[in-house]
Amino acid sequence: MGKDQNRSKSGSVRGRRLRGWAINILILVVVFSAVQWWKSRPLATGEAPQLVGLALDGSRFDLRDLRGEPVLVHFWGTWCPVCRAMDGAIDAVAKDHRVISVALQSGDWMEVQQYMNKADIAFPTITDPEGEIGVRWGVSGVPATFIVNADGKIADTTMGLSSSWGLRLRLWLFGRSS
Repeated sequence: MGKDQNRSKSGSVRGRRLRGWAINILILVVVFSAVQWWKSRPLATGEAPQLVGLALDGSRFDLRDLRGEPVLVHFWGTWCPVCRAMDGAIDAVAKDHRVISVALQSGDWMEVQQYMNKADIAFPTITDPEGEIGVRWGVSGVPATFIVNADGKIADTTMGLSSSWGLRLRLWLFGRSS
């Protein structure tokens, strides 16, 4: 065999490998998307449910007061390891976007504040010790994250781990008025 035939064979092998990798990545993306969709089914849609309470800093919070700008609403628990992995991402996003988090079944405000101090995070938080707010929003597991657009409608939902850049991208894509 000549040099050209060897190159041709190695090129076709490389092409098959690349196609195989591309197919595997595509399958992975489809499966991941399907799982995300399945987990997000019970989450609230349409007009954002009422979200009113006292934040840990003592200020009164009402989601309706933030109409006109996108808001990231994040449900989490101090007892949740995946939520702990997301703490830094939520804290980073809260530095340049509107964020309100709901500490679901994580104790009273003092327990949640102690957790946040120890973890060195400071995003705005309301406690939901009995899970009543979570029920209104259809949250059956945490972390659950909602993008509420400028019109007060839920524009995107996610269950599970998210990155700060992924959250920022969703705020940018879905946060505008409809």
